[in-house]
Amino acid sequence: MKISEFSPSHLSEDDISRLLYYGIEDNLQKGDLIFVPGSSKAAEYRLPEAIRLYQKGRANKLLFSGGVKWSGHELTEAEMLMKKAIGFGIPPKDLFIENISLHTKENVLASMLVMDRMCGLENISNIIIVTAPFHMRRLHMTLLTYMPKWIHYSLVCSDDGATGKEQWMQDPYGRKRAFDEARKIIDYVKKGILMDLEI
Repeated sequence: MKISEFSPSHLSEDDISRLLYYGIEDNLQKGDLIFVPGSSKAAEYRLPEAIRLYQKGRANKLLFSGGVKWSGHELTEAEMLMKKAIGFGIPPKDLFIENISLHTKENVLASMLVMDRMCGLENISNIIIVTAPFHMRRLHMTLLTYMPKWIHYSLVCSDDGATGKEQWMQDPYGRKRAFDEARKIIDYVKKGILMDLEI
């Protein structure tokens, strides 16, 4: 069934599971870089997972993306992630940022130039993506829609305590995030913002 065939107003729990979580798993491949989009809690949930992957040698570069400045913060999402990564002992030479994007599509589009300047898009074959479980499908679809077709992706979900594959149905916050996200993906596919996929 294609994503465009789902009805956003009649989604079951099984539909949500298929839309957001089916086939989302880490293929354990090494990457040319680890890509981390920002959010209000990215430093809390996404950054530790990205650092773990870096320290395991899965990739030797980290790219943080996000230009939003959350209330009470002077730094953008990407700048905050970089600052905290340096605090964890990651060498600045291995850290790159994109700090003008305001949402997922812009995370991808604005990061393409940074990636090209880092090492040339033509030299990138696999990107390790780190984001929250509920957000992974949309981010992956956005990359598939806009990035060069030869690039592959390793999908690593960070544990946000609420939206994981086995958690979201039991957590009221997780349920809301999952249902809202599934409707958003269907809407974006129907508008042509994201490519349609067989799920």
